[in-house]
Amino acid sequence: LELHSLHSPFIVSIIFGFSHRNFASRLTVELPATILDGRYYPPVFNRSSHKFIMFGASHLLRSSPLFSSNFSRSIPTRSRRGLFSTSGDQGGRRIRVISCDVTGTLLSFLGKIEDHYGNAARTCGVELPPEKIWKIAPCFNQAYHETTLRHPCFGNSEISAKEWWRRCVGRSFELVGTTMTVPEQEMVFQRVYSKFGSHAAYGAFPDAIPFLKWCHRRGIATGVISNADERYGDSILPMLGLGDDMKFLTFSKNVGFEKPGKEIFQAAMKQAEPWLCLVDSDRDEETLKLPPPPLKPEEVMHIGNDFTKDYIGAKNAGFHAVLLDRYNEKALADSWKQHGAAVFKDLIDVVEYLGHEQFELGPPQASSSRTEKVNQSQLGSI
Repeated sequence: LELHSLHSPFIVSIIFGFSHRNFASRLTVELPATILDGRYYPPVFNRSSHKFIMFGASHLLRSSPLFSSNFSRSIPTRSRRGLFSTSGDQGGRRIRVISCDVTGTLLSFLGKIEDHYGNAARTCGVELPPEKIWKIAPCFNQAYHETTLRHPCFGNSEISAKEWWRRCVGRSFELVGTTMTVPEQEMVFQRVYSKFGSHAAYGAFPDAIPFLKWCHRRGIATGVISNADERYGDSILPMLGLGDDMKFLTFSKNVGFEKPGKEIFQAAMKQAEPWLCLVDSDRDEETLKLPPPPLKPEEVMHIGNDFTKDYIGAKNAGFHAVLLDRYNEKALADSWKQHGAAVFKDLIDVVEYLGHEQFELGPPQASSSRTEKVNQSQLGSI
């Protein structure tokens, strides 16, 4: 039985797996609508582990007549008490902050770059033959590399991010061998730039919003560490519904350093720390008068999809780190594992991992009475 309290569900499905993978029986239990809190997220099937993960409150399931005492006893003791604890540390590892990469972790790039660039040119009256369309992707990669060398960190304080992209897009078409007038260059660039700030180019992975809200409910401050410019934070993340639960946004454009350098991870810690006094809304008045304990690197977990930039960079900064293999690149994922990285298919797997490894989550509690209260409230939360 796998139940994870990311959100309260309307329907919980329990999958009982047997020795033959294709044979399973499903028991569906309807839960009262009062547990919705205005939100609904359907259960998600985790294909990598063949488990059905519920975004819900399993303690209500236990109160159901269908959840017999015999069935309850079949669940391991650790699961019945809750895999995740927000009680006192007792020597355990604590996660107070989770940082995420953006593209490939929270967002997926939609479409092909040659289609986006080719359509923008065609709309502006610049026709590209098929042999030039096919060259757009490698030419863009070269232009991106060249522009990065000339203007690191998307220009940092030297030039604006929009100007950085204007030069990169122009160089891409130049390498393709397309001749355009200055007005045509500007029209095509504006089309491309607008496209990459819209739903046409990016989509949020379906587990991203539930994961961020689960972190918020656990008192974990969440944010972004990305080699990118500020447009992600200004428009793209909010457009996709990911802005509300993001407490800090650390972009290489703003800080002047890129992953895997320690500096950008250290900058993220500084940006996250002021939020630690706000993420735990249940703190009592006495606790609220005191500043939270300083954030330590070992209390941060980074989630990304690049071994060097995300895993090595985060580990060198003292963070915990895990990688996501969103696109089923088995050979690449296997190489990451061989070099010691924990690799998962999605953010639901990360939730399972945090529980399995028995991390303490959220802010440390200040009093024993508060700790006891949280322990009681956490019973059956998974």
